[in-house]
Amino acid sequence: MPKAKLDYAFAATAECEPGKAKTDWYDEAITGFVLECRASGGRTYYLRYQDQGGRQKQFKIGRYQDIRFADAKKRALQLRSEVVMGGDPGATKALVKSIPLYSELAAMHLADAKLHQRSYADTEMYVRRHILPKWGRTRLTDINSRSVAQWLSDKQASGLAPATVEKIRVIFGRSFVLGSRWDVPGCDRNPTRGLPRKPLNNARERFLTAEEAARLRLAVAESQNTQLRHIVGLLLLTGARVRELLDARWEHVDVERRAWFIPTSKTGKPRYVPLSSAALEILETLPRFKGCPWLLPNPETLKPFVSIRHGWLRAIRVARLPGLRIHDLRHSAASFMVNSGVDLFAVGKVLGHASYQSTQRYSHLANDTLLRAVEAGAAKQAL
Repeated sequence: MPKAKLDYAFAATAECEPGKAKTDWYDEAITGFVLECRASGGRTYYLRYQDQGGRQKQFKIGRYQDIRFADAKKRALQLRSEVVMGGDPGATKALVKSIPLYSELAAMHLADAKLHQRSYADTEMYVRRHILPKWGRTRLTDINSRSVAQWLSDKQASGLAPATVEKIRVIFGRSFVLGSRWDVPGCDRNPTRGLPRKPLNNARERFLTAEEAARLRLAVAESQNTQLRHIVGLLLLTGARVRELLDARWEHVDVERRAWFIPTSKTGKPRYVPLSSAALEILETLPRFKGCPWLLPNPETLKPFVSIRHGWLRAIRVARLPGLRIHDLRHSAASFMVNSGVDLFAVGKVLGHASYQSTQRYSHLANDTLLRAVEAGAAKQAL
């Protein structure tokens, strides 16, 4: 075990002893400080020590070409002090290395979401587009609330809608919730928890008038997407969600009972949607494709549409209804029912709302009906 006074000059010229694969030069002053010289010419600084169990260990400080001698010596002194105080630098380093990067946790999160989440595609998009570019290569213990708060603030400052930023926060936080459940190292603290959040007002209500609905029907009738007229017509008549209709199957339509069965919905529960005479008339005109189970398939692929965005955007431009969303047809279907005197409970059942509170957003639309009611009551009293 050759010893030497390790300094800058010695380290610059030290070599492996002839006939050996490597030579360890131990410093005379700092116990365990070693310069390992290999026959290949490589040189590396280490600290060799015994842990509390008497096991021989070593901690790599750095390669000669990567670190200055003065820095290597300073690090050796720090590590030696840690050993003398009962610490184990190697164990600490191994623990740090055991902390996964966020990209590893994200992969676990997405695998779970794919099995259990209906909106997996949205979750995957948010993780891939927004979260991984920032945190993918960061160890979980290096992600703290302050840096996350600043990141989310920057996201909103870049022009993202507050609701989008909140969605990013929720998905990012969900990763840590799952990691904690699975005992993933570094997930004991959720960096998104406790962050101040501005109250969101996502209630965007757009209801078509009868005249606007007529204009929209004319526009979709001219669409190159020959199924769009049927899709829009049924959405306005059933109040269904667009994905529910695009994934609908003929086997779930019972013309005799005038009912459409939706096996899975946003609430996670199946439901029946009643079919009006107008809706049945549309169903009777739908083209049938041999061997195709879908109610409104893409005629080219005979599979459900992935998106109808292109045809929709052109239609609302032709109909002079800028900014109208396809989901607004669901709101409009509700508004037509409410303004026709249908009570909110029945409207909620048709739409498949999980709670009465969801239907309450349409309560103000019943004002005309309520006025007729109080006028009728006043007229009765005047008799």
